[in-house]
Amino acid sequence: MPQNQYFGRQVQDANFISVTALPAANANVNSGSFDLGQRSAVTNGLDAGFNVENCELQVTVPATPNLADTKSITFTFQDSADNSTFAAAPTGGVIGTVTGAGGAGAAATTFKFRIPNNVRRYVNVNAAVAASGGTNTAVSFTVKLLF
Repeated sequence: MPQNQYFGRQVQDANFISVTALPAANANVNSGSFDLGQRSAVTNGLDAGFNVENCELQVTVPATPNLADTKSITFTFQDSADNSTFAAAPTGGVIGTVTGAGGAGAAATTFKFRIPNNVRRYVNVNAAVAASGGTNTAVSFTVKLLF
C-alpha cells in the first residue's frame, strides 16, 4: 500500500493509540487492535459503523540501531471480523519497511495512509523482523488513528 502524506489528518484520540515493543529477530508481533465499529448494520441507507474515509492510520518507528545491515522490519496493515483472527487487509497489506544499513541500523520513520473503506471491523498493524535481524526489543512502534 503506498503511503500517503497528503491528507493532513492531525487530531488524535487516546482510545486509538497503541504502543508495542518490536519483536526479536525472526519473529513478529501485532499492535493493539482498534474497533472501527459495526460495519454491517445499515439503517435508512446509512452505515452505522465508523467512517474510515475520515481518518488515517499512522505508524511511527523510532530509530532501530541494532537492526542488522540489509535486514528489515516489515509493517503490515491487518483486519479482522472478530478481533482474534487477523490477516493482511485485502486492499492494505504492507505499509512499509525499515532496513538496517551502514552498521547503524535504520533511522526513525513514519508511515501514514488512509484506511481503505472496505476493511473489516477490527484493525491492527503487524511488525515482522527478518531472521538474523538483530535485537530491537527495547524499541517500540506506535500506531495511531488520526482524524
